[in-house]
Amino acid sequence: MLENQARDAIIIALDMSREEALELCDKLEGKAIWVKVGMTLFYRYGPSIVDEMRARGLRVFLDLKLHDIPFQIEGAAESAARVGAEILSLHGLGGAQMAAAARKGVEAAGTGTQLVAISVLTSMDQSALESIGVRDEVATEVSRLAQLAVGAGAHGIVCSPQEAAQMRELLGPEALIICPGIRPAGSDVGDQKRISTPAAAISAGASKLVVGRPITKADDPVAAFDSIVYELMAC
Repeated sequence: MLENQARDAIIIALDMSREEALELCDKLEGKAIWVKVGMTLFYRYGPSIVDEMRARGLRVFLDLKLHDIPFQIEGAAESAARVGAEILSLHGLGGAQMAAAARKGVEAAGTGTQLVAISVLTSMDQSALESIGVRDEVATEVSRLAQLAVGAGAHGIVCSPQEAAQMRELLGPEALIICPGIRPAGSDVGDQKRISTPAAAISAGASKLVVGRPITKADDPVAAFDSIVYELMAC
């Protein structure tokens, strides 16, 4: 993998304060291409935080995990696309009608925003899934939700790296497969359960990797980012 391809594969999760996020982005100027703006930032600062990221030349994955009735989701997806989200997440559990409504919304915006459906959160393992009444294996549930959402108009799926190869085979070469739960060798696992190293996830079929604490909590975030880039360049 070339260096620019490696950098483009990394989405930095900015789950922190606005001031910390902007400071980190300034440190990574000229290196980072993508950032993830999730609920932590968006619920407090709204669309302005996306504007600030885009003003720094960064591309934004707006990870709001939309989940509501189709009418609401259509409007929300259009609004998020117009705000500047290049990738937008919704919950696969919302069903085919919700995914179709989201696709209709982003197409109305005309921004080229891509939709990815959340399958099973990487903080959940088999016992956690069973605790909410889902008796199937994690891999089976991920496949069902992926087929449902992509069949209804989503451009891809968010899944753990452990399901990346399965999703690539199932959804084909053009699908956008985003994997959180990325932990370079030796990193703290934290609250993640289904994890992988960056190189293993890309080799398995992931399109992009969401990397948070291994970069954002590192003593030297720039060195941590570069280390992942070098690892991916060897793929």
